[in-house]
This record gives sequence, structure tokens and C-alpha cells, in this order.
Amino acid sequence: MNQNVKDRFLTYVSFDTQSDSASTAVPSTEKQLKLAAYLADELKGLGLHDVEMDQYACVYAHIPASAGCTRPGLALIAHMDTAMDMSGANIKPRIVAGYDGGDIVLNHEKNIVTRVSDYPSLAQFKGQDLIVTDGTTLLGADDKAGVAEIMTLAQFLMEHPEHPHPGISILFTPDEEIGRGADHVDVKKLDAAYGYTVDGGILGEFSYENFNAAGAVVTVHGVTAHTGYSKGVLKNAILMAMEYQNLLPVYETPACTEGREGFFHLDRMEGCTETATMKYIIRDHNYGHYMERQELMKDAAQYLNRKYGEGTVEIQITESYLNMYEKIKDHQEMIDHVFTAMEKAGVTPIVDPIRGGTDGSRLSYMGLPCPNLCTGGQNGHGRHEFVSVQSMEKVVEILKYLVELYV
Repeated sequence: MNQNVKDRFLTYVSFDTQSDSASTAVPSTEKQLKLAAYLADELKGLGLHDVEMDQYACVYAHIPASAGCTRPGLALIAHMDTAMDMSGANIKPRIVAGYDGGDIVLNHEKNIVTRVSDYPSLAQFKGQDLIVTDGTTLLGADDKAGVAEIMTLAQFLMEHPEHPHPGISILFTPDEEIGRGADHVDVKKLDAAYGYTVDGGILGEFSYENFNAAGAVVTVHGVTAHTGYSKGVLKNAILMAMEYQNLLPVYETPACTEGREGFFHLDRMEGCTETATMKYIIRDHNYGHYMERQELMKDAAQYLNRKYGEGTVEIQITESYLNMYEKIKDHQEMIDHVFTAMEKAGVTPIVDPIRGGTDGSRLSYMGLPCPNLCTGGQNGHGRHEFVSVQSMEKVVEILKYLVELYV
């Protein structure tokens, strides 16, 4: 099973592992079990210890510490599922060898082109080998690039037990893209004091802050009536739902914010005159502002209930995850070690707060401080997603240096 990181990645993206937020099953889609079983078999083939795929499709494995290392263990984590934003089935990856720096035609027939004018970061990849799609699916570098990089490190450490490293725990999770990746993780089974998710973007990106996040479901109850005789009777739930949305700050949306600026995002809306439902995500790096956003949404519901009658608008808010920084700030060595490892690999660290979350944000609050490392992937969740082979190779190199620092 000896493979390089590129070949592993191309194998993993052949598995359709798209998760489904509407499903109540665990994992949310049965197809994720196929990749989980494949990875468990691969880990066993590499000789790792205590390899297990549990009933939830979490895959665990361990690498013993190198001789003389008595430091606590280190966990490396990536997720297997892909996002719901675009299909992850029948992915047709293509390698653009020695990328020339110009636009990349993904699909001649459908005229799908990744243009430098739209994605100026492409300029820095000139001369590298890029793995792209045919424009009809996402690629899955988020996060199968992370899975491939951890697997390649595992192979190296099993072949070179003399390479200094603590006990390494490996964890691959399902359903991260729908916020459930850490729901069934057994932190005790990991047997690690520190962890890193390998689930970031461009080479050098390193994050130890993320949004505080919640989901909100707003249900609007109307009164239907024949349109010819509806005066004074009809209460159109769709129109009242639109009115609710208009009570929220116009420019505090993902399209108008960046950095640590928070937002409200109307993610889905459906309904008829009788009932309308809106699904929101609420995000803010600042916990106080995060709570204020929730109160503003509740106030908007109360206002419409006063206007149209009690019970017209119902709102249910569910917390998703909190800012990992609150749990990582007391572990400065975890941050310093990443800087050192990247510098040894000749990579410039790019510290960037995540405008989202990873399994690491949940795990940090479960007792495993867990910042997030880059994978080299770009433009995740869409048809223009790509990853540089050379970036993936560099991430493996960074991981080799990083594990040394925990001895």
C-alpha cells in the first residue's frame, strides 16, 4: 500500500462521501462508511496499532512513540465527508502539469473556466502541478487532501520509527461539513494531550481562532384564504418571512463582511402563504457580539408577534460550536511549534482566523486543544476547487517537522 500523497488523494476522491444535513442517520450518509472502511484497511496494512472503525464511521489508529519519548500523545485529525454545496459523485480529477499561469479550461463542452481574473491566487501556482475537476463537481480537497497528508505521514513514521515523534493518534471523522464531525468522537480513545486538524486552505495557512456559531430556524405561521375574499383575513407567511429578514442588518451578511466581522446568513427558505420556514446561520468571533446577534433575532420575532399576533413567528436557536481560541490561548507552545515547523519547511505562516469552524473547534471544548493546519486546497465547496501537488507534499513535510517538536 505504499503510495505518495498525490496517488492517495486521487484514490480518496473517487469515493462519494457527501454528507446530508437533512438526515438523522449517523453517519448522515451510508456512503461515508465505504471510505471509512477503506481507510481502516489501509491503516492496518501500514501496521498501525489499535485500528478501529466504529459504528459512527469514526476511524481511529495509533503509532507508538519513538524510542525515549515520554511526552503526551499528539492527535492528527481530518474529515472524510464533502460539502452539500455541490455534488461529490463521479469526480473526474485532472492534473494540470506545470501550470502555465493562465486560465484553466475545466470543461470545453460546458464552457466552464477557472479564470485568473476571478481567482488571482492562481498566479502563485505557476509551474506547479494542479489537480482540478471537470467543472461538474467539487474536488474534495476539503478534506481528502488532509486525509492523504496524514496517511502519508503515517506511512513515513511506520517505515522510519527512528524519526523523533510522540505517540501519534489518527482520527478521521464523518459529517464535519454539517457540523456533526465531533458528535461521537471518543476523546479518551484518542489518548492525546494535543491535537491538530489538517483541514485548512492555502499552504502556510494556520488558524487557532474561529467563529462562535449557531443555527436558527424561524417558522412563520400565516392564515390562508381565497384571494378573492381575503381582505382582513389573509396573513401571508411568505411576506411576513420577508419582513422578518428585512428587520436584520442589511450589510451584516457573508457577502459584506470579512476577517473577524460576524454575520447573519439566510441559508434556506421555503414555504407557502400558510407556513414559511427560514434557516439561518449566526456567526461572530466575539462572544458578546455573537450573543447580541441571537437577541436581535429573538427581538425581531417578538416585534412581528406584537404586530400580527402571538405565535405568528417562532424561533429556535441551536449552538453549533464556539471559538477555539478560548481553549488554545493557554497552550502557546502549540502555536509556536507550528511556526517553527513551517519555517523549517521553508513555508511562511499565514495566521488567519477561520470564518467557519472545524472539528477542532468542538474538540477543543471536549478537552483536546486543536488548532487547524493547511492542506493546500483552494476554492473548497465548488466546481473551481483545486489543490497543488507540491503544496500537499509540503504539508507532509511540515507534519514531519511538527511531530519532532513534541518529543
